[in-house]
Amino acid sequence: MAAHRLVVASLLLCCLAQICYGKVLFSSLKRTLDVTASPKQGQVLLSGVDKISGTWALNKTFPAGTDSSYKTIKLKLCYAHISQLDRAWRKTVDDLSKDKTCQHKMVAMPYDAANKTVHTFEWLIERDVPQATYFVRAYAFDANDVQVAYGQSTNANKSSNLFEINAISGRHASLDIASVCFSAFSVLSLGVFFYIEKRKGKSQKQ
Repeated sequence: MAAHRLVVASLLLCCLAQICYGKVLFSSLKRTLDVTASPKQGQVLLSGVDKISGTWALNKTFPAGTDSSYKTIKLKLCYAHISQLDRAWRKTVDDLSKDKTCQHKMVAMPYDAANKTVHTFEWLIERDVPQATYFVRAYAFDANDVQVAYGQSTNANKSSNLFEINAISGRHASLDIASVCFSAFSVLSLGVFFYIEKRKGKSQKQ
């Protein structure tokens, strides 16, 4: 009997610990935000070159006061399911503290409950964003910086309105051209040098 009570007490302590540390499950969040992103289905963008723009707004089908705890909206670039396969470092986990779906921060904006208009955003894709298929997700955070709601530019299965981002090497085209020209000049100079040396050798023999 004592052992049973000890097990129950341990479980209660674990639950309390999770509450105290603000554990949030994605499955517990309501999709109260409507989110759009400018890239079309299948469009390919370049990191460090292209921009992503879009909109977000509170879904008006929810009752008044739904957004009473919202203080900040944070938009993130998230991996589509196809780019998560066999990649544990991108794995989706219901516990948002362990979730790896949305690793790339885009923009953060303060939330004004009195402003019910559609909000816009724009973000230059950072150069370190890896090549993959993506979508955009917005999280609503409360005053304690805890997620309380979300919205995304794709469906629940993360299979629609997806776009690709191609990483660039970081080398500019002009550098590649200069490198080729320098290599060609070096080869030509070496050829001229050997030709001159050969002519000198023949002259000395004569």
